[in-house]
Amino acid sequence: MQMSFRWYGEGHDSVTLQQIRQIPGMEGVITTLYDTKPGEEWSLEAIRKMKTTVEAAGLKVLGIESVNIHDAIKVGTPDRDKYIQNYINTLEKLGQEDIHMVCYNFMPVFDWTRSDLAKVRPDGSTVLAYNQAEIDKIDPEKMFEAIDSNSNGFVMPGWEPERLAHVKELFEMYKDVDEEKLFQNLVYFLNAIMPVCDKYDINMAIHIDDPCWSVFGLPRIIRSKEHLLRLINAVPNKHNGITLCTGSLSSDPNNDIIDIIHSLKGRIHFAHIRNTKHEAPGVFEEAAHLSCDGTLDMVGIVQAFIDIGFDGPWRPDHGRMIWGEKAMPGYGLYDRALGCQYIQGVYDGLMYNRK
Repeated sequence: MQMSFRWYGEGHDSVTLQQIRQIPGMEGVITTLYDTKPGEEWSLEAIRKMKTTVEAAGLKVLGIESVNIHDAIKVGTPDRDKYIQNYINTLEKLGQEDIHMVCYNFMPVFDWTRSDLAKVRPDGSTVLAYNQAEIDKIDPEKMFEAIDSNSNGFVMPGWEPERLAHVKELFEMYKDVDEEKLFQNLVYFLNAIMPVCDKYDINMAIHIDDPCWSVFGLPRIIRSKEHLLRLINAVPNKHNGITLCTGSLSSDPNNDIIDIIHSLKGRIHFAHIRNTKHEAPGVFEEAAHLSCDGTLDMVGIVQAFIDIGFDGPWRPDHGRMIWGEKAMPGYGLYDRALGCQYIQGVYDGLMYNRK
């Protein structure tokens, strides 16, 4: 596995490349062009500048998270082909720059959703948390304000103000889009981009819906083993794959994560490894990475990745906010660096026992 760290870029991230480089075992970053808008074609110059900056710090660009998908593609409006072509052009430039993995999602309107970005835990750390009863009290049109007011002054990924200023219009766009239509639009998109993925060996890795159920009545289509296998079978090209996010899958305790990992052998292109703690149906909070701090069997999860021969990039996902750090919620340095070391320790121990 290639150890990586998400980095939002200069001017957007409180964590520096120099700090990331000092985490033992770190090979590279997962990054993006944070100033680009969904549907916009990326420039070759901007990609090269980003890559040069990362490599100057002694790291590699191990993948992109994300090349965001325009709503016209998700909804299937008549102008979707224009935005798909922009996406193809962007993938071609990434391929030319030797970047071979793109994480993306196909969630309508809102990306991930949380009811609290700074829930205080007994040890004084704060974490992202979800409570369905609290979400049910929120007017969807006010959801951006709830997220933005608790973001420590950072623009949260998936909650960019330029787009969500038009949330009412976005809901109107999706009013006739059910799960089946959204799924077929995803298949249409993937079939269109597979030729450029084949040409440049680019792995498309769709992220699990977060949480794994409908929020505000919007459809969710990437939320269980059944949904994942359906997508893999609908577009059987090897470059159509999954970002296996243990945290997002675990939002639904019915998801057997270890079984899902085994079921997707060869089609997991990227892994987000994190832990969650469940309180009740629809109520969970994020936890430190070690197993005893949450609900997940983190040792079993790492073992499953070893079992399937996973050799792609993985990263510690959302961390707690600890030691007085002020950063983008979930994306501080300290707890994610601890997560890196915990997961590497588990991996080293399991591999040692195989000798």
